[in-house]
Amino acid sequence: MIVAPLLGAALIINVATGPAAGPSAGEASLTLQQKAAATAPLVRSATDCIVHAVTSDPRFSAEPRPAMGDLIVESIRSCRTPVRAMIDAYDHYYGEGSGEAFFMGPYLDVLPKAVLAGTNKSTE
Repeated sequence: MIVAPLLGAALIINVATGPAAGPSAGEASLTLQQKAAATAPLVRSATDCIVHAVTSDPRFSAEPRPAMGDLIVESIRSCRTPVRAMIDAYDHYYGEGSGEAFFMGPYLDVLPKAVLAGTNKSTE
């Protein structure tokens, strides 16, 4: 299952980089649309890094049906900077702890599908 290894990777990232500061008064007054617009480029950057890491892995093209979960988990380590930036941005705009909650929940829920979609684009 992909969730357990990704949880481990998330904990490694969290421990290695430490917590982010809470939202400032200015960010607290932003609308959800403004917060989403501010975090979207960081989500895209993290996802693009993971897609690149997965497609660059020799196992991706060597195996007829690669273990996508394993490739994603292993890519998190090399993509820790954009992933941490995404988590920190969520903490900044939505409050302390929301970045990890986003990463461990909605982001990881759709990441395999996003990686597959990204790999289809890169192979066309």
